[in-house]
Amino acid sequence: MSKVVLDSAHFDSKARQWDENPVFQERANKIAAAIRAAVPLNPAMRALDYGSGTGMLSFPLQESLGHITLKDTSPGMLAVAEEKIAAWKIANMSTRLMDLTAAALPDERYDLIYSSMTLHHVPDTDAILAAFHALLSPGGWLCIADLDKEDGSFHGIQVDVHHGFDRSELSAKAAQAGFAEVQFGTVFEIVKQTDSGPRAYPVFLLLARRN
Repeated sequence: MSKVVLDSAHFDSKARQWDENPVFQERANKIAAAIRAAVPLNPAMRALDYGSGTGMLSFPLQESLGHITLKDTSPGMLAVAEEKIAAWKIANMSTRLMDLTAAALPDERYDLIYSSMTLHHVPDTDAILAAFHALLSPGGWLCIADLDKEDGSFHGIQVDVHHGFDRSELSAKAAQAGFAEVQFGTVFEIVKQTDSGPRAYPVFLLLARRN
């Protein structure tokens, strides 16, 4: 069976309806609340939202941060985010089309990098963790929300993604990339219908500091 790749065109096609999903909204709000509880946010902080989509996670954090850069590989998702930024007259958010694993890293540095439900779409986990480490200022915070390891039933076994992550293995990868104080907590559960009935898929928040 050939693998199905969820590329930028797939997310472009979903962008206009993305914010209408109440589960996505609730998940973003819960993750934002967990970040706010774990990280001492302040208006001097520069933040990067990687795999930002329409900015659903960034808008709840916007008033507590300095500047937020939204980066994604989907032009359609970023277009929706730009429309929201303009409509709400937000001055401290901007977007940029970028794949951090396929291009030279930019010169800017951040005090906080966060990402929601993106890591399992990135083929090379080690490479993206190394990129995050390089882009953070010393002492900067990394917050990654994603799925616990599952059997492939979340997306379908034929979809070419990581089927969640083992927390111990991901912690070791983060440490190898240079992160310290790695912690995990469960911040949300996504309930989906499967062939055997409803199933809950836990979403963790990884919290770490750059050495």
